[in-house]
Amino acid sequence: MIAVSEPVFDLKAWIALRRDEVEALLNAQIPMPTDGDPGRLVESIRYSLLAPGKRLRPVFGLAGALAVGADLTPPIRLATAAVELIHCYSLIHDDLPAMDDDDMRRGRPSNHKAFGEATAILAGDGLLTLAFEWIARAGAGATEPARYLEASRVLGKAAGIEGMVRGQARDMAAITPTSLEALETLHAEKTAALFQAAVEVGAIVGGASEAERADLAQFGYLYGIAFQHADDKEDQEHVQFANVSHNRLVTLLHDACAMVEPMGPRALPLLTIARALGATIGVTLPA
Repeated sequence: MIAVSEPVFDLKAWIALRRDEVEALLNAQIPMPTDGDPGRLVESIRYSLLAPGKRLRPVFGLAGALAVGADLTPPIRLATAAVELIHCYSLIHDDLPAMDDDDMRRGRPSNHKAFGEATAILAGDGLLTLAFEWIARAGAGATEPARYLEASRVLGKAAGIEGMVRGQARDMAAITPTSLEALETLHAEKTAALFQAAVEVGAIVGGASEAERADLAQFGYLYGIAFQHADDKEDQEHVQFANVSHNRLVTLLHDACAMVEPMGPRALPLLTIARALGATIGVTLPA
């Protein structure tokens, strides 16, 4: 008898489908108001939020829900999309002159260059607060609303003074990392915290067990640090750690895959995403 091989998981097609779904949700949930737009606030929000992007964080949330066997219901989709609002707000604020002072974002003028600093600040504020409104709305329509309360707590912790905001403060203090450990502390706060929250939010609202949730959260954390090491490599940042961070990146991705491999085919999107990141630096992770 000839063995029939399993179909190859098409990551590119899967991510494109999920990304299109997220794009449609974002566009529908934040339409231009019919009664006017004082200060062009909603226009500025849509300008940044609907700019072309990978949508990796909400995709991670959806993959986290699928990994625990959940269906992608409207409440789950709305809750996981909230992570993209947090990510977008952070980019708008990071680009401000008082922060990183970047004039361009994703190939076009950053929000404050297009709409002015005051409107950019308000757009970021609007996105940050709207993220938690979305999770609350999702929970109100869910069969187990307590899951959404916990998801909100997890996202708030990751985005706030124990996570992303703390990382930005550390970066703004211009404290140059003097060791790989110090560098990864920065990466953990600025980048990995939100990746971890994204996949954990999906797992929580998807009904994960405590063990599944812990494993998926750790996957997101490890992947997030690896992602930032890869980003540093591409942007030629922290070059003094280039050699050691390459080896560390491989270890992080191996360990991340080990966290979700026991979940079987349900975790295939996450596994394949991790392997794809390895491929960008010429590393083939075991299938």
